Amino acid sequence: MNPSASLRSVIGLDGTPPRLGESTLVMIDFQNTYRSGVMALEGAEPALAAGARLLAAARAAGAPVVHIVNDGGEGGPYDIRADIGAISPEVAPADGEPVVVKEFPDAFHRTGLEKTLRDLGSGPDLVLAGFMAHMCVAFTAQGAFNLGYRPTVVAEATATRPLAAPGGGTISAAGLKTAALTTVADLFGVVVPTAADLTA
Repeated sequence: MNPSASLRSVIGLDGTPPRLGESTLVMIDFQNTYRSGVMALEGAEPALAAGARLLAAARAAGAPVVHIVNDGGEGGPYDIRADIGAISPEVAPADGEPVVVKEFPDAFHRTGLEKTLRDLGSGPDLVLAGFMAHMCVAFTAQGAFNLGYRPTVVAEATATRPLAAPGGGTISAAGLKTAALTTVADLFGVVVPTAADLTA
């Protein structure tokens, strides 16, 4: 069976990736909790390394950078007051790079992210990377799209975990990531395989 045309192509949305230097990089939930323990993700370390390369490239290109962290409250796996909830040191914010705290998968929902982007003078193009592909990355891409931004997700800089499927069985982390990014690419944004696919 041949694949259907994407919704983006049907309604005439541009599928060209943006220039990194003309975008704002949004680093989503690159927190220590995803590296070990109950929330450990399959492929977290390669994705984190890819995120670090993307972050370095964005800084070199002069792109604004915003970091997102999920706050799940004290004592849990998303406790931003503890090391488990901290941003991993490989992608730690530099001086002047804002950090937006969220409590929902969509980083725009009940946060100051949109105001932060306005204050940075950001244009419509956002480059997204982070954890988890099927949750906060996908829902932030949808939130960005709904607000009129043009999100692009860098696939290599995302990861997720295997989950139980409704009705039985298990969806592999790779399968879930592919499905999530395919959903994004169908309508909400552009998906590129690697950071190298974004020109400076």
